[in-house]
Amino acid sequence: MQLDLNLLSALDALLEEGSVAGAAARMHVSAPAMSRTLGRLRRATGDQILVRTGWTMTPTPHAIAVRSEVHALVQQANAVLSPQRPLDLEQLERTFTLQCHDAIGTAIGPALLAIVQAQAPGVALRLLAEAATDTNDLRHGQVDLEIGAAAPSQPEIRHETIGEDRLVLAVRSGHPLASGKADLARYARAQHLTVSRRGRLSDPVDKALAALGLRRRVVASAPTSTAALLLVRQSDLVVVVPEQMCRSAVIALGLQTLPLPLKMTAVPVHQAWHQRYDTDNAHSWLRAQVREATRTVFDADHPARSGVRKPRAPRTS
Repeated sequence: MQLDLNLLSALDALLEEGSVAGAAARMHVSAPAMSRTLGRLRRATGDQILVRTGWTMTPTPHAIAVRSEVHALVQQANAVLSPQRPLDLEQLERTFTLQCHDAIGTAIGPALLAIVQAQAPGVALRLLAEAATDTNDLRHGQVDLEIGAAAPSQPEIRHETIGEDRLVLAVRSGHPLASGKADLARYARAQHLTVSRRGRLSDPVDKALAALGLRRRVVASAPTSTAALLLVRQSDLVVVVPEQMCRSAVIALGLQTLPLPLKMTAVPVHQAWHQRYDTDNAHSWLRAQVREATRTVFDADHPARSGVRKPRAPRTS
């Protein structure tokens, strides 16, 4: 059986619009013609695709499962068949949605906004907080770019490492740990705070301590690094944070940083995007600006200590 690839575009329109009439208007065909196309799709797939529920139509479970894949295929086909045009940044009007860890957003936000406003004044950025649970926002198109420490595992999500940061202790000025050597025993005896969007009271630091036969007392968790640093400023709590990413907040709050008396691996900074944007010139430009903004954060002070590696070429997770 030879498949008419035009059906993919029709299926994409039907699933995006959720109605025959809406898909017909989008495809510039009549409603009866789109209804006949829906019939062809049902015969080809063996699935109803859309079923009527009252005055509206609802996608079937199969349709929901393939919706993002269909959309990606149509986008890729359009990219292949459409001539590439030079990117005119002065005329570019687009809104990009970025989701990132609050420390990363606070650190690179000023530099990124300055670069974008200078090069592409018609571009707007929506900076979203990191979600409390794992999402498929990249896959479904709600987010254009994710920036964080965790590398995505989905095969259709691309990512690259754009920096690495070391962990340090943040304490208030005059904290007992700031006087004398903050050795491992003194550190373990302090009262601790974790940073967790899910409210977890343990993290890899606890595993590292347990391996040495030590245990710390975590008295609270905070949902963001900024909230944690504000709590530290007004207490004797100790929090572990990435040094360069939290540097501006630490300085603004008058806090001190101390070396972490534990051997911990560096914290990577990744940016991730759906493969549908691989051939999108504007999205490629945005990723380059995120790399540049991140570089300015790490190079602003103590570049030798930041542990930054030269960014690798994008790769599939």
